Amino acid sequence: MALDSKLIDDGLAADNTLQAICYKRGSLQLLDQRKLPLETMYLDIHGSTDGWNAIRDMVVRGAPAIAIAAALSLAVEVANLKDFNGGSKDAASFLESKLEYLVSSRPTAVNLSDAAIKLKEIISKAASTVTVPESVFQAYIEAAEIMLDDDVATNKAIGSHGANFLQHQQNNSKRFSVLTHCNTGSLATAGYGTALGVIRALHAQGVLERAYCTETRPFNQGSRLTAFELVHEKIPATLIADSAAAALMKEDRVDAVIVGADRVTANGDTANKIGTYSLALCAMHHHIPFYVAAPLTSIDLSLSSGQEIVIEERSAKELLHTRGGLGEQVAASGISVWNPAFDVTPANLIAGIITEKVSPFSHSLCL
Repeated sequence: MALDSKLIDDGLAADNTLQAICYKRGSLQLLDQRKLPLETMYLDIHGSTDGWNAIRDMVVRGAPAIAIAAALSLAVEVANLKDFNGGSKDAASFLESKLEYLVSSRPTAVNLSDAAIKLKEIISKAASTVTVPESVFQAYIEAAEIMLDDDVATNKAIGSHGANFLQHQQNNSKRFSVLTHCNTGSLATAGYGTALGVIRALHAQGVLERAYCTETRPFNQGSRLTAFELVHEKIPATLIADSAAAALMKEDRVDAVIVGADRVTANGDTANKIGTYSLALCAMHHHIPFYVAAPLTSIDLSLSSGQEIVIEERSAKELLHTRGGLGEQVAASGISVWNPAFDVTPANLIAGIITEKVSPFSHSLCL
């Protein structure tokens, strides 16, 4: 990517949580998560092209963060746009085309397309009521900024609802341990997190015995990012290999599994980081409840089941080289590679889905 970069000393939000997205009107910086945990570097995002590249190249990842980063990258572009030629309708067409381009960066996460649809509605409404393009651009910028603020509030509600529900399910009898997969914390959202937000809330309430996180191969979002967040938050935590999850459950060291989601279909099937399906199967075998924590924007009622979800396939290099494709080659040259970024967990393996609005539900959406 042809992006300017610079180091930022703290990388913290006002509440001392890690911050993946640093925004003020006309300026956007994204934490380069490919370099964590060894280096904290932010990249300057000047517009939608930089935003598309940052999302595609995994500078920023996590379904909520992807949507917000995309929306804000375009907000920065139009905030700094000079001498736009055209009227309000031209401005609307310009913005809508840019949003469609951004949605193509990573197709599996529904949050991005959901954000684009909502922003297009605001753009269309603005274009129908004003005549100058600047007013359309202003309406878009304000809407994108609201999405940033709303995501943090949404995540805190998910964390609170999930923690309260899990305590109720455990009958408040003891402290308990939770296993999570991939990264669903502050680095995957505008702040606080979804599944990791529930873990944070459990810890704050004094009922978390231990959080276990998988390494989450091949890009290692668990070992590089989730472990980093857990250590930063001083939450008692243990990192395990992806292949150790079943053994950990067999030893009766896991009371619940909680993961995030990139898309939830109308029947409750859920797409999430590759390896999630395996965890759900292991959890069911060991009679351990398996929960999904996600905002309502992750729910896609236009799809009847997980069979309709388009699963993104990533570069073979992520498996052939260390550090998710960024390091030295470790696999034999010439070997074929299958590298889906996500898998689908059927609804019958999911004990409940935790959102910002409703309590967890079993095997069906309760909206």
